[in-house]
Amino acid sequence: MKTLILRTASDYLLPLLLVFSVFILLRGHYLPGGGFVGGLIAAIAFVLHAFANGLDNTKGLLRFHPGFLMPVGLGLAFLSGLAPVIGLDDPFMTGLWFPEPFPVIGNVGSALFFDIGVYLVVIGVTLTIIFTISESA
Repeated sequence: MKTLILRTASDYLLPLLLVFSVFILLRGHYLPGGGFVGGLIAAIAFVLHAFANGLDNTKGLLRFHPGFLMPVGLGLAFLSGLAPVIGLDDPFMTGLWFPEPFPVIGNVGSALFFDIGVYLVVIGVTLTIIFTISESA
């Protein structure tokens, strides 16, 4: 499946799909989307690149093993849930929000950091599984 058309298309689709996955991640708290769906879209972007350009080329593009994203994402999600307990003596996973919205992003709170953690875990798990299966085949 390494046709010229697929290779050329994947060079344009990779950044486009990654930007779209971040868009889905950021809109997920108020509308359909979020960390899980955004992470799947980002993983699909890298899988498409691997199909078109080879697994080694895609691994070189990532610069680190995707499994590294799993503990980072889990840690971020856990810390976003733990922040209210430490800071305000509120229950675990209580939503905390910055008082003023940020330009372009909007309201930022602990739910966004939880979603980012989920996003990283989904990318890490999906790419680790798919890369492992592709290497053994």
